Amino acid sequence: MKTFELKGEIRDGFGKKAAKSFRRQGLIPCVVYGGNDEENLNFVVNQSDVRNLIYTPEVFLVNLDLGGKKMQAILKDSQFHPVKDTVLHLDFLHVFESVPVVIELPVRLSGLAAGVKAGGKLSLDLRKLKVRALAAKLPEELVVNVEKLKIGKSIQVGDLKFEGLELLNSKNAVVCRVQVTRATRSDMSAAALEVDETESEETAEETSEE
Repeated sequence: MKTFELKGEIRDGFGKKAAKSFRRQGLIPCVVYGGNDEENLNFVVNQSDVRNLIYTPEVFLVNLDLGGKKMQAILKDSQFHPVKDTVLHLDFLHVFESVPVVIELPVRLSGLAAGVKAGGKLSLDLRKLKVRALAAKLPEELVVNVEKLKIGKSIQVGDLKFEGLELLNSKNAVVCRVQVTRATRSDMSAAALEVDETESEETAEETSEE
């Protein structure tokens, strides 16, 4: 998994008034949850420093540098202003080598589906999947091969396996599918009609011969 370098400063001010003051300075209030009985750390980061961390579908292991205190973390939650869409608060989780973490990873479909070759349309229903794994085992994305996926068929969470990862979504949840398009449905109906007509003609010929 890719890493992201982020520097911050431990903050002393708390509450709405302090948070507004930080935001006016272009700073975002943050917290990193410790785990393992560690205390949570409250800090601030510059708005400009987290742009490439937030506005991307990619997931990173974040190397936090908080005034000399260094740790690895993952971004767990982002709160945005309902109107301005600016970042109001960020929640991080301290990552330990021996403790599994739960995180959502992006899904990428690989290959040309057999159903697409037949005229179907490939759709991605779940763009992210929730997994549990050690940080060292976390990939940048979950690659799903769809080459054998036929028209009208789907791939569910229960069909997938990734080494070192436990998938937490419902096993029946559909990850992707190849849908029948209108054009394909028309072609299938026309082909079925031709088969029926051919069978009718053959039956008629057999009857006349008798």
